[in-house]
Amino acid sequence: MKIIICGAGRVGQGIATRLATENNMVTIVDVSPDLIRKITTELDVRGIVGHGAHPDVLKRAGADDADMIIAVTYSDEVNMIACQVAHSLFSVPTKFARVRAQNYLKDRWNDLYSRKNMPIDVIISPEIEIGKSILRRLNTPGAFDVVPFADGRVQLIGIEIDEDCPIINVPIRQIPDLFTGLHAVIVGVNRDGHIFAPKQDDPLNSGDKAYFLVRREHATRLLEIVGSHKEKARHIVIIGAGNVGEYVARELEAVSGVRTRLIEINRDRAEIAAENLKKTVILNGDAMNADVQQEAGVANAEMVLCLTDDDKINILAGVLAKKLGAKQAASLINEVSMQDLKTELGIDAVIDPRATTVSSILRHVRRGRILDVFTIDKGGAEVIEGEVLETSPMAGKSLEELDVTDGIAIGAVIHEGNVLYPEPSLVIRPGDRIVLLAEKEAFKHVEYLFRVSTDYF
Repeated sequence: MKIIICGAGRVGQGIATRLATENNMVTIVDVSPDLIRKITTELDVRGIVGHGAHPDVLKRAGADDADMIIAVTYSDEVNMIACQVAHSLFSVPTKFARVRAQNYLKDRWNDLYSRKNMPIDVIISPEIEIGKSILRRLNTPGAFDVVPFADGRVQLIGIEIDEDCPIINVPIRQIPDLFTGLHAVIVGVNRDGHIFAPKQDDPLNSGDKAYFLVRREHATRLLEIVGSHKEKARHIVIIGAGNVGEYVARELEAVSGVRTRLIEINRDRAEIAAENLKKTVILNGDAMNADVQQEAGVANAEMVLCLTDDDKINILAGVLAKKLGAKQAASLINEVSMQDLKTELGIDAVIDPRATTVSSILRHVRRGRILDVFTIDKGGAEVIEGEVLETSPMAGKSLEELDVTDGIAIGAVIHEGNVLYPEPSLVIRPGDRIVLLAEKEAFKHVEYLFRVSTDYF
């Protein structure tokens, strides 16, 4: 595909990295010569210096025959105009725009993005998606990743395996026999920094990060079995009243029994948050100051969420919170190279905003009937939900008959709304939805499995 990306910041670079490695023809546009120079040096992409919403710049970027434009500059208005120009002047088929300002995203203005008004096919709001991800983690304590699939019927749950876990050294094929009626399939294992789809004879080791696909109603039982189940946090401190922090605080206000306090260093932003939030206690102060954190009750907090727009502040504020007595601290970190500091610094969880954004875009870039995608381990693997069409090579075959390459693990089959365990004898039918994990090298094979016609390749 020919794809234009407007904006070479962190999000733009993250998207370009993924798309360029999958044989797409990527052109990235930015007003900064330094950013363009950096990204074209590191990646096999074409760079254009210029304003992403200007017609002449988009023409130089190849908008005449582009399949997609992804506008992720720091300006919502530039992103929206870039999509409008791409549609009106160049008839670009698919248009993405990152929109951060929440006023643009209210339900009452949904008609704004219709084809007759401002034709944007997909609105990307990383802040809301990040906020939803944080709330899912809070609702499933003991898991480091929680992602819904199949309209929420299935969840991807990431669990760190410790030495007391009862399923250590047990071949994966034997685990279902130990826990009758539990629908939980291990589809991925991160071992020593390498993600892979395990084979049926592989065991889990202490220190592994295991990815389970589990029926939603079985999630708590799974966490209890592996020894990761924890009580939900009821006393939460949020650091940063930006879009993410305010969204999380607002959603937590609707949860019975949860007390939330929010620290914001910028006075104007703190006042805005105080106007928008009804039950949250707002403190105007520097979260890097121990006295401010103490005043916010960090010492007794069950969770501290560090959600400012500065990675270093999020990291250090999380470290300080743990030192002051907080049970858990999670930090929002954009810079990939800094995410690995979690263990050394004692932070319990890292929130990666780019993974959420890239996932939301990939579901529209993937070929075939791909319904949802979530990237894990910095793109080393993806959890994919796809629909089986009549032309799919899977239709009419049992799972044991499928010609599935190494690097793919099927975790659930959804037939007529029912979640089925992937037994070898289970026959796949047109209309079924399958949720699986695929290693990076197997992405193309997944597209083949969900292909839209027999002559696709």
